[in-house]
Amino acid sequence: MVRKINPMPSATRCLLIAALTSLLWSSSVWSQTRTIKIISPFPPGGSSGTLLRLVADHVGRTHSVPVIVEHRTGAGTVVATEAVARAAPDGNTLLVNANSFVINPHLRKLPYDPLTAFEPICYLTSSPQVLVVNSASPYRTLTDLLDAARQRPGELNIASLGPATAQHVAVEKLKRIAGVDMTFLPYPGNMPAVTALLGAHVTSVLANFGEVAEQLDVGRLRAVATASRTRIELLPDVPTIAEQGFPDYEETVWIGVVAPAGTPHEIVARLSSWFMEAIEAPDVKPKLRALGLVTVGQCGAAFAAHIHQQFEDYGRELRQANIKTE
Repeated sequence: MVRKINPMPSATRCLLIAALTSLLWSSSVWSQTRTIKIISPFPPGGSSGTLLRLVADHVGRTHSVPVIVEHRTGAGTVVATEAVARAAPDGNTLLVNANSFVINPHLRKLPYDPLTAFEPICYLTSSPQVLVVNSASPYRTLTDLLDAARQRPGELNIASLGPATAQHVAVEKLKRIAGVDMTFLPYPGNMPAVTALLGAHVTSVLANFGEVAEQLDVGRLRAVATASRTRIELLPDVPTIAEQGFPDYEETVWIGVVAPAGTPHEIVARLSSWFMEAIEAPDVKPKLRALGLVTVGQCGAAFAAHIHQQFEDYGRELRQANIKTE
């Protein structure tokens, strides 16, 4: 007997074709023909720039997906962040975010809501901060620097990326708990601040370890303290600020990647997998370690929780430091 097979209803057939097309697109076409653009709101040359280049190169080589990094600075990271918030939610345009992502909303009206306009992908690394002076400086310890600041109120300064950045908040917090009057000098990037310190134009600089590591190695700069909770592995002899009389002090810069809200879950999951794979790769992780970058790898809901907690924490710290926009 020949059994008659009923034809598939046209509506069901269309849905099946659409589902298969979507699957093929997400699993092969998207990964082979699309270009991923990672937009950074920070200037090139810093730790985040190096991290991005390493991750982009690894993802590109491993998965045959062109990945480009574009530095788009301006308006305290708002220019780049707004551009990605308005981008199509297709996984092609991503944003590097850091502490300023949750600092800005407390200080100005933004054309986007950082807590709802983005889909968290991964918290990639954290970067310990180091307080450094010129090697010719008379200040050999944090106590030396703070004592001099107390003796000469307003004369000494700390330069860093700013204003209204993680480094600015960290500087103001140190000034407040140490009871010193030091001037914060904002620079468009940590590297320009380091250049000013090498020229003896500023008293001290708070910067990412990776941005001062080379100058520390050759002896042109001297580290007097680290802002992390524990000592930096590559600077075992440099005590933390917490160890030097301020036990509650801890400030760390975090670096992550987000996509526009509405990006499909399967694309976010795939990107998370690729980025995690990249920062743990044998040819990448040692280079990150040399920069003092600590791999974290919190993705999805865990990264979303981190962003929300940081938003609350910075709101409190900004109020305590009385940091406001001009």
